[in-house]
Formats: sequence, structure tokens, C-alpha cells
Amino acid sequence: MKIRTMVLSCLISVIILSMGYEYSRAGSKADNPPLRIGVVDVQKIFQDCKRVAKYRPEAVAERDRVLAELKKLNAEIEVEEAGLMALKVGSSDHLASLKEIMEKQAKLQARQEFYQRQMALKEQRMIEEIYKDILRETSGVAEQEGLDLVFERSEPVLPASSPNELTLTISTHKLLYSGGCSDITDKVMARLDKEK
Repeated sequence: MKIRTMVLSCLISVIILSMGYEYSRAGSKADNPPLRIGVVDVQKIFQDCKRVAKYRPEAVAERDRVLAELKKLNAEIEVEEAGLMALKVGSSDHLASLKEIMEKQAKLQARQEFYQRQMALKEQRMIEEIYKDILRETSGVAEQEGLDLVFERSEPVLPASSPNELTLTISTHKLLYSGGCSDITDKVMARLDKEK
């Protein structure tokens, strides 16, 4: 009888403890409001913001200026190569012209590489600055809207141009669904466009 009473009391204690635990969990769930979540389409901002729209014609003008300079240098080399044909192979004039042509070709190649790197660095710097500003403005809008989390929600570009690009797209595309989330893209872009 004693054993029965002890088992029964242990069983009742376990039931009471589990009910108390469930009650406390339900109470804590009711006390915590659900998270407010927002999304921002960063790709859309990069496509449509005023700063990028202003940068594009400047970059095209810079590229055209560089291409004209390189084309002019290439034309000079072609003229000198044509003149080289008139000289006797192995003569001192021929060797001097050949040396000058080769130096200009090396100069042309060096300038091409330099301009490619320079343009890439300018674009990288511009993208980094805009992205930092997007992060800052997203924080400001999120605070203003009372959001707890903000995710990036750009749509993947499909079909991909190669298997490697497809793998990269899949591995970097993390937000698969955002129904019910506040889309603050336009508000972030408006704040970004207000800046000088």
C-alpha cells in the first residue's frame, strides 16, 4: 500500500509540474509580441536610385574618353608599322623604328590594363559607398517603422548563364518567401535619393 501511495503521489506531482510548465510557456508566449519583419530589394535600389543613374553617364563618358585615347595610340602604332615595311630589315633605322613601335605597344598594353583596373576600382568604390548608405538608411527606416528584422529580398536572375552562376545564385539567395513582411525598399530609396 505504501508503494502504491508513493507511486500515485509521484505521478500526481509529475502531472502538476508538467501543467505548471505548460502554463508558464503559454504565458511567456502571450507576453512576447511577434517579430515585425521588413524586406528591402537591394538590386532594385541599385538599378533605380538617382546616384547610380547619375554615375552611369559619367562612367560611359570616361570610358569613351579612354577608348578614344587608346584608339589614337593604336593608330599611331599602325602607321609606324606600315612605315617599318619601307625600311631595310636589319638596318639601324629599321631597328630604331622597331624598338619605338615595341615600346609604344608596351605602353598601349600597360595603359589598357591600368584603365581597366582604374574603372573597376571606381565602380567598386561607388557600389561600396551606396551599399553602406543602403544599410544606414535601412536601419533608419526600420527604427521608424518599428521593425525588428529586415531581410534582403532580391529576386534571383533565372535562367542562369552557366552552372557556376546558378550555383552561386542558389547559395546566395536566402529569402525564399516574404509574404506579410513590410517592403520598405521605396522608403529606403527615397531617403537615399534625398542625400547629396
